[in-house]
Amino acid sequence: MAISWYPGHMHKASKELVKIMHQTDAVIEVLDARIPESSCNPLLASIREGRPCIRILNKSDLADDEVTRAWAAHFSKLDNSACLINGKGAQISRADIVKTAKRLIKHTDETVLIQGQIVIDGIPNVGKSSLLNLLAERKVANTGNEPAVTKGQQRVKLQQGWYLIDTPGMLWPKLEDQESAYRLAITGTIRSTAVEVADIAWFLAELLLRDYPQRLVERYALPGSITEPETFFDALAKQRGSIGRGGRADLNKTAEILLNEFRSGKLGRFSLETPPS
Repeated sequence: MAISWYPGHMHKASKELVKIMHQTDAVIEVLDARIPESSCNPLLASIREGRPCIRILNKSDLADDEVTRAWAAHFSKLDNSACLINGKGAQISRADIVKTAKRLIKHTDETVLIQGQIVIDGIPNVGKSSLLNLLAERKVANTGNEPAVTKGQQRVKLQQGWYLIDTPGMLWPKLEDQESAYRLAITGTIRSTAVEVADIAWFLAELLLRDYPQRLVERYALPGSITEPETFFDALAKQRGSIGRGGRADLNKTAEILLNEFRSGKLGRFSLETPPS
């Protein structure tokens, strides 16, 4: 199935982002460390118009450490760009944000280094609200497992003279790369009502059987000879008791098991994309 999801409030969010950009000194783009390329919003590059960009690889505790470090090195080499890593056990601070922003801002006017405004943006369900609460050191944004929780802009003081403006999660109107769209759906960026759960889980199973087969064997006590999604789901359904009529695997229930355990980290740490060599 072709995946497409662009609610009306996201169009409104993009227009509001354009309006506040002229008052912005730097931009933070929050990315999912498991899919840094797919979670990059191509609209943001044009909207920020060359302003310094701090990319934060969020949910790094769910991704492969080595691959995440490689992505951080890649983004740090881009023009006017820096990259920070955030996750459970390795959390960034307000000081990290301000220090990095000051380093990127190239102006000679010292007042720019004394005060500034940073806009934080990211696709839905990338963990931006949780990150905002971490930086604010209090709950200022609602969090949840479903995308599009944040509906409006919020302002948070980072340090004296430095402020962070939060914006709603925003996708782009047309998801032309459908493999990236499926990766977005796997991580929960696209609402479950806009996708077929079985299709998404099938795509995930193909990726894991190709790149991380031993993880599936260890987690679900499966034979190591399984290489096809159909055989995998049949074995998983028997192992978890998600059997439907006629003794066949209930594909939807089994698909939900795989997706939920991937998203929660119960399956382990995965990186579904690697940086350009």
